[in-house]
Formats: sequence, C-alpha cells, structure tokens
Amino acid sequence: MAEALAAARPRRSRLARRIARHPIGVAAAAVIVLLLAMVSFGPLLYPQSPEAANPALSLADPSAAHWFGTDELGRDVFARILAGGRVSLAVGLMSMLVGLTLGTLVGGLGGYFGGRTEMVLMRLVDVFMAIPAFFLILVIITAFGNQPGTVIVTVGLGFWAQMARVVHAEFSKYRTAEFVEATQALGASHPRTMVRHILPQVVPQAIVLATLGVGWSILSEAALSYLGLGIQPPLASWGSMLQNAQAYLWAKPILAIYPGLFIALTVLAFNTLGNALRDVLDPRD
Repeated sequence: MAEALAAARPRRSRLARRIARHPIGVAAAAVIVLLLAMVSFGPLLYPQSPEAANPALSLADPSAAHWFGTDELGRDVFARILAGGRVSLAVGLMSMLVGLTLGTLVGGLGGYFGGRTEMVLMRLVDVFMAIPAFFLILVIITAFGNQPGTVIVTVGLGFWAQMARVVHAEFSKYRTAEFVEATQALGASHPRTMVRHILPQVVPQAIVLATLGVGWSILSEAALSYLGLGIQPPLASWGSMLQNAQAYLWAKPILAIYPGLFIALTVLAFNTLGNALRDVLDPRD
C-alpha cells in the first residue's frame, strides 16, 4: 500500500503541473461550475417566478425587484435566464451523453472487431457524416415532434458520428497492442477486454470531444428554439428567449443581449475547457 501511494504522488504532481500551465482552462471550469450552480440553485433562491406575468410592468427597466428588468409580458428576465439556463444546459449535457454513448458503442465495436463489422458500422458513420447535422435535426424534429426528450436525442444524433470516428481510431490502434493480446491469452472475454483494458485508453480523447459536444448541443438547441422548433412554452430556454426578443430588438435590445451573452459565455467556457483538457490529458506530454 505504501509503495502504491508513493508511486501515485509523482503522477498527481505531474497532473497538477499540467493543470497549472492552463489557467484559462481552470477559469473556464470555474465559469461552468458557477453557471451550473446558478441554474441549479438560483430558481430556488431568487424570489421572482419565471412564469409570473404582470402586463403592468411590461418591458420594465432593471430594478431591485427585477434585476434584469421584465419582458413583453411583464415576466422577470433574470428568473427566466435561470430557468432557461437549466433547460439549455440539461439539453446540452444530456445530448452529449447520447452522442457519447452511441459514438463510443459503434466506434468501439468497429475498431475492436474489424473486418465486416468494421465495414458495416463505419459505412453507417460515413452516411451520417455526409448529411448536414442541422438539416438532419430539422427533419427528425419535424417528423417526430419537439418534445424535450425528442430534442435531446435528436441533437445527440447530430454529432455521434464524429465521436464514433475518434473512438474507432483509438480502438483500432490498441486492438493489436501487447497488453490486449496478453489479456486475450489469459482468457478474458471480448467485452471485458474492451471495457477494462482498451476503453480507459480512449477516455481522455472522449472527454475532450464530449466537452466540445456540449457547446455544440447548446448552440443547436438555441437555434432550434429560435426557429420555434425547440423547447416549447411554458418551459423557457435561452434560444426561445432570443426568439421572443426579436420582435423588440429596436425597442428593447437588452432582451436579446441577456440570453445571447449567456449562450456565448457557456459555449466559450466548454470549448476552452475542451482545449485545455486536450493538453492536460495528452499521454505524450
């Protein structure tokens, strides 16, 4: 036990040094944590309801009672930012999980088994990559409706093929490695070899792509909601707030600035974190 702890210290120290070399990545992680805390606990602490309308206070300026003012129906904008952030981030994270799971499964199976399995699965990936992702999302949403679950799965389908490509390349590289051949010689089953021995080698690349996928998913949901095809009322999202604000763009432009700023900040934070993780988790460094 003492020897294991002693061996782990240099690894932790090396990881700490890598993290220290990326202060912007640390700042991005802090912003993401702050945003998650705001949308998780903010609606519980902020006294205004995101759905409570008061036409007498329509398009009111910011005040002590309404920190970001009110919208065209007299609803508190800050309360709707918090509630909309909860929806937008939930869609982004859950869509990322859908794309990550499907891409890892398809890419892993194709890369590990090779041969006909690889040919069939990777040609399927090629078909999905040949179709413009947002066009595919629009077609599925139009055909199957825009319930929250449908939006999450559909947005996840928009980038699973890119994930499958990366995972396929990693599994193809490691399937002939010596430690994999030794594991198979000892009688390990294919699922055990894939999950216990090859998948951990793929996790760093998958984590990086997953963080980038969250940003892409949030932008896709915002675009769908802006077009009226995403999350529907009474649920609020940052994209639907942008759609509502376009009618008042000249009279009250701040209504569009608030959700747009939060979308840009969130996507930038996830993309910056992904770039930092790519360097921190690089085994060649």
